[in-house]
Order: sequence, then C-alpha cells, then structure tokens
Amino acid sequence: MPSRTSSAADLWKTIAGEAERESPLWGEALRPEGTREPVAIFSSLGEDRFALGIETIYEGYLLHYGCSRLFAPPDGDVALLLGDYLYAHGLVRIAALGEVAAVSDLAELISLCAHLRTEGTGGDGVAWAATAALLGQGVLEAARSALRDDGGGGALARLAQDKVGGERLEQALASHARRVG
Repeated sequence: MPSRTSSAADLWKTIAGEAERESPLWGEALRPEGTREPVAIFSSLGEDRFALGIETIYEGYLLHYGCSRLFAPPDGDVALLLGDYLYAHGLVRIAALGEVAAVSDLAELISLCAHLRTEGTGGDGVAWAATAALLGQGVLEAARSALRDDGGGGALARLAQDKVGGERLEQALASHARRVG
C-alpha cells in the first residue's frame, strides 16, 4: 500500500499530467516543476478516496478566484477555461466513484462559491471546509442555505469543526485565505 506521502505526490502529478495531456494550452500553463506548490488544503479534511477530485476542483477554483498551486496561465481567458476544465474533471473523478451525493455536494459548492464571489461576501472557505469534511453525507443543505441567504457561515463552520476539529479547520482556512486573498 503506498504511503500517504507518495499518494500526495501522485495526486499533484496526476492533476498536472492529465491536464497537460488534455491540451497543449494547459501544458504550457503549468508552472515549472520547482515552482509548483503541491499543498493539499481541503482534501486533508475528508476521505482519502475523494482527495484527487477535491483538489482538482479546488485547483480550478484557484484559477478562477485566487493563486493556483500548479498553473500560471498567460491570461485571464486561459485561466477561466482551465479552471472550468478542472471543475469538470474533478466532478468526473468523484462521479467515477459512484458517489452521486458527493457529486451533488461539489456542484452545490461550486455554485455557492460563485454566488458568494458575485455578491462580494465571504464564507467560501468554510463552505469548502465543510464540504470536504462531510462530502456525500447529506448534512450540508441547511448550512449552505444559511450562508447563501444571509451570509451566515457559522453553521458550516460548526459542522466542519465537529468533524475535523478546530485546529485542522483553522489551518485549512488560513491556507485558503493565503491563496484567495
């Protein structure tokens, strides 16, 4: 059985390698090997089997709204297209596990975060953390609605903290804040 370290390294190689094979444009957008930042932010809060899908989708999110760990696209159009590709590819990865509820949770996360960004409100970090920690368990809907409707991310934060603990949650949120500003 591979160690968690080798699995983590494989995760980043898989995301980069498959994107490069998918399109020369994505390959050209890859950061040079020594400048990539292969640091998991939210997948470490959830089940290992979801890690590749979560980090693929999160990398797409970073291309849309933050600072990518693996890619440095030449312009905003390429960043947007590459981000969309990674969103879709990550959802396909989760769907391949046969986890319809997990795919639904991630689609809701993408939609909710786009809404939050459009409205200029915060809360995307706790949305990511709670979704990663509780992916596919059917417990996020009311807390997501509270964040969407009134900007209250407390319910999502409590769900995530109850699942992974305060220290792990705070580490993930701090790492996220550094990536999206």
